[in-house]
Formats: sequence, C-alpha cells, structure tokens
Amino acid sequence: MTAIQPKRWVIAPPIPEDLQKELADYHLLMQQLLYNRGVVNADMAEMYVKSHGSLHDPFLLKDMETAVERLHRALQEEQSITIYGDYDADGVCATALMIDFLSQCGAKVKSYTPDRFDEGYGLNHDAVREIAGDGTRLLITVDCGIRSVSEIQLAQDLGMDVILTDHHLPGEELPPAIAILDHRQEDDTYPEKVLCGAAIAYKLVEAYLSRYPVNGLQAQDWLDLVAVATVADIVPLTGENRALIKAGMEEIHQEKRVGLSALIRAAGQDPTRLKASHIAFGVGPRINAAGRITSARNAIDLLLAKDPHSASLFAQQLDDINNRRQEKTAAIQELAEEDIQIDDETADNNRWLIFTVSPEFHMGVVGLAASRLTERYYRPAVAGAVGEHLTRASCRSIPEFHITRALDACADLFDESLGERYGGHAAAAGFTISNDKLPLLQERLTALAAQELAGRELIAEVPVDAAFNFSYLYRNKKYIYMLAQLLEPTGTDNPPVLFASHNLRVVNAFQVGRDKTHLRVTLSDGFSSDTAIAFRLGHLKDELPTHVDILFTLDENVYRGQTEYQIQVREIRPHIETEA
Repeated sequence: MTAIQPKRWVIAPPIPEDLQKELADYHLLMQQLLYNRGVVNADMAEMYVKSHGSLHDPFLLKDMETAVERLHRALQEEQSITIYGDYDADGVCATALMIDFLSQCGAKVKSYTPDRFDEGYGLNHDAVREIAGDGTRLLITVDCGIRSVSEIQLAQDLGMDVILTDHHLPGEELPPAIAILDHRQEDDTYPEKVLCGAAIAYKLVEAYLSRYPVNGLQAQDWLDLVAVATVADIVPLTGENRALIKAGMEEIHQEKRVGLSALIRAAGQDPTRLKASHIAFGVGPRINAAGRITSARNAIDLLLAKDPHSASLFAQQLDDINNRRQEKTAAIQELAEEDIQIDDETADNNRWLIFTVSPEFHMGVVGLAASRLTERYYRPAVAGAVGEHLTRASCRSIPEFHITRALDACADLFDESLGERYGGHAAAAGFTISNDKLPLLQERLTALAAQELAGRELIAEVPVDAAFNFSYLYRNKKYIYMLAQLLEPTGTDNPPVLFASHNLRVVNAFQVGRDKTHLRVTLSDGFSSDTAIAFRLGHLKDELPTHVDILFTLDENVYRGQTEYQIQVREIRPHIETEA
C-alpha cells in the first residue's frame, strides 16, 4: 500500500469585526485563536481562559444519590468492596483512583482487572463468580459494564450489589445494577456528555465527599489521574474535560503522586512542566502498554506506589514494556501494509475500509496498528488477531464514519453466549467474533463504509490558526508562545495552536538525534532567518527543495538555565503558490 493520503492545510478565516469588538479585552491574535475554537463572546472567552476543575454538580448524574448512599453503607458496615476496571489507561487510572480514595476512607477494597488476552474487555461470568466467592458485597465497575447485562445480573444473583460507572454508549437494555452512573443514558440530564471513565469515577468521589466529608481528603487530590485518563482516552478536550485537565495538571506539577512523577520522568519529561501533549505521546502510551503486553496490574501498582524507590522500579518496568510494545506494533504495521490493496489509482474509489487480520498479529497492539493505518491512509481501519476460535479486533475511524454505529448494524452476528461482543465510540471500537463469521462481518462493514463514504473526498484536513510572515514571527516568538499557552491544555476537538509560513528558503539542513531521525533546518524569508527543529523528519534532508511551506508550533526550550523559543516543524512541503 503506497498511497499515503495527503493532508489539506485549512487556514482559519479572519475573525469578523463584530466579534473583535466582543473580544476586545484580548490581543488580536488571541481573539483569532479563541474564534478558531468556537469562542464567539466574552462569556465564552472568560470560561475558556479561566475555567478550572469540576464545573457541574455530580448529583446531576442519574442514580448518584443511590450510589453515594450505597457506598456509604458499605463503608459504615466495613463491607468488602471490589473495583472492576478496564485494562487501558482510562480504566487503570479510574481503578487506581477508586482504590486510593477508598483505602484512605478505611475501606476493605480490592481490584480486578481482566486479562486482555484470556478474558477480553468488560465483565465476564467467571470473574464475577470469583469476586463473589472472595466475599465481595459491593462491586464497583469503572470504565466498563454498561453493556454487561447478564454479568451484572449474575453479580446480583450471587449477593453483590453493583454500582456501575462507565462512559460508553448503552445498549438497548441496561444492566440491573443498583446504580448506573453513565451520562450517556437517554434519561440522564448531566450537562457534559463526553467525560472519560475516570472522570465518572471521580464524580462519585466528589459527590461522596460533598455529602460525607473525610478529614484530610479533597476530591481534587485525584484530578491528576483524571487528567491523564482524559487525555489518554482521546475524549474531547473541551468544556468540563478541559477544566478538569487544567486542575489536574496543576496537581501533576506539584508531584504529589510519586508513581506518576516517576513515569513522567521515564518518558523523558519534567513533571513540573508537563503538558497534555506529553501525556498523549509519552505517559498514556506507557500506561496502556502494560495491559497490551503483560498485565495492567503493573500500571495500577505504579500509580498506587507510595515510595520513590518502588515507583522508580515500576516506572522503568513500564518503560521497558512500552519499548516491546513499539517493536510489536511496528511488526504488525509491516504485515498489515502487505495485506492492503490501496494504491494511487484505487484510493479514492474502491476501498472504503481497511480490514486486516492475521494469526501473526499480537492482540495487545492491534488497536495501535489500526490507529496508524487510519492516520496514514485516512480510512476506517480494522486490525485483528485471529485465535483458534475467535478473532479479537480493534477499529479506528474517521469523522465521516461512526464505527460503533456500523457495528450496531451488524449486531445480529454477535452471540454473547459464544464470547462474541463489541462496543466503543464514534472513532474507536473493538469486537470479538467467531472466525467463521469474520468474512461476513468484513463484507457488511465494508458495504456500510462504501454506502456512507462513496462520493466523498476523503482527505484529512489540518486546521491552521494563522499564516505568519516569517520576519514577524522571528521578532515576536516569545509573545506568540505565551498567548498560545493560554489555550492549554489542547488535544482532541481543541487542537494545539498551529501556524503556517510560506515561501521560505532552505538555508541549510542537518540530520540530528541519536539515530539521525530528526531534522534541524535553517529557514529564511529574505529578511529574517531562524533555525527550526522537525522531529521524526530527518529522512527528508536530501529531498528538501530550495523553497518550502511549513506547519509549526512554538515551544519553550530550557537548556543550562537559558530559555529560548524555537519553531517546531510539524509538516514541511515544497512551496505552493495558493492554498486549497
């Protein structure tokens, strides 16, 4: 497969004059940056810039009252509590959050995280029986459970009450839990509808402490874990999510959680200067790697570590696991590329969904492979590991195609009694299905994708905040950087500040880094010149034309006590006279 899909740089239109007046308290560039993110009045700007922490009353969540009272009874009666969480970063953070909170409340608390390879996602009957047999009276799910109807019925039959906390889309039938905290229920009126699983668990902690205060405990103590989970789970970084992350990042900067600080350092970052992007590309993948390659328990132990020595050991272990994950992902990517038949002649018409499965694929990293395929070719992608009887696959998609709705349309193919299931979001999903049904599922998903995507020009668009004259940029780098920092944290649906500059002459270029994978390039517009760094673009050194256009961000680089503001090139291409 050789047809890497190009990206269209879309430079935002100038802010209208009437909105400039509405946002007159802000610098013109800041006005533009806010406008680009949907901020169109002074109240919205105030909330965007200053919102911090929890924005909505947790008791607005349906069943919260019942959940808090049942949890309080468990604590008062010293009942055994088990936290059942997913094995990804969201589930791991939510599990650690609940264990840490309940432990500090004096609870008898244990946790259960299913094995990705032997048990798969969500609750299962054997695990429920084991938990009940261990004396658990209250089972709390985090980041899972909303579609586990029979499993939660079994838990109730075995004498356990269940508080279900989840953020995934419910099925047609809700589980018979004593309380369901999921803001995506049809009759739930909670204002925010895109929280991650750890944020829902946090809301339970917040509600409990507001009703039954515990000396020395504040809900904000766990916002660091909510911040990591929110970024790692790729939910929109808008509204309450963004406010929670802002407060959570402040907790991280104070290095209160030694395990998390150790992991941040293992990822090559400074905890006191961490940004959301560092979580997305460094911290989150290391937490996820544990459940993908070995056991999520390794990551939970890290986040619960209380002394620096054990935290450092756990962090190094996760870093080693992550290196193995990267190797396995690269191997799958290579195998998947050989299996895909898209080229320049067929990319825009004949292949609407990438579907690649193999017994050689490692089940723990098929999701990462699917993500890379979607990013590289801008198509929905399914990558699966074929086992003896079942195939377990991960799906990633593009905004034009809701992958979980597509799976909903194929629901008749899944039989839970055979271990077949599916679930997910608009952009990401997973499924387990019998091998003999796999060809039919592929056929139907491909047909649905063709029906939905036919006639569309499938080209990824990159939103660009502004195009800068290079000389202006050179004179004002620090100020532009400072303005951009006011928009942090950035991420999904609240993109990082991104600028363009055109028709720059390449003065010189050098490959840098241990493996010569990065590019240091000096650029000039004829009046000013500056040196930029382009990470992972070292291979372009000998292909650079004399004049280029660049997409870039600005970053603060501190070295030996000296601070400089440098251009970080994200994309570089031959200069073109007009933008699409």
